[in-house]
Amino acid sequence: MTNLDRFDRQLLNAMQADAAATSETLARTVALSPSAIQRRLRRLRDLGVIERETAILDPRKIGSPTFFIVSLQIERERPEHLAQLRSWLAAEEQVQQAYYVTGEADFILIVTAPDTEAYDALMSRLVSENANVRRFTTNVALGLAKRGLTIPVAEA
Repeated sequence: MTNLDRFDRQLLNAMQADAAATSETLARTVALSPSAIQRRLRRLRDLGVIERETAILDPRKIGSPTFFIVSLQIERERPEHLAQLRSWLAAEEQVQQAYYVTGEADFILIVTAPDTEAYDALMSRLVSENANVRRFTTNVALGLAKRGLTIPVAEA
């Protein structure tokens, strides 16, 4: 784990709340100078603590795509099969998140598609291009209760 001090932790929480905040705004939140904020952000990016910064879009304002929660079971957990499936999932832009999990399913996927036909086409490709996939089950999101990727950073 990267050695993070109290200011780094406060800065990471502030950045997760609003990655577009200016150095001046962050400086008021974290109680450091804007130049110190910029140096810390550069260091956190260089260390890979901040992997990337993205925009969160309102789905209703861009055509209301459908979200699918997929439980995926595989035949065998051989390393080469897992690596191939992980690569395939990572390359698919409709696969928003993919978790390798314990329990009945082997992977849980969050998938977005403009409609059920596009989702069906994606899943048909998934099965045909990944022979190790045994089966999958799908839940369709009917509404959004919460969405985010924020990881609370304890300020210790």
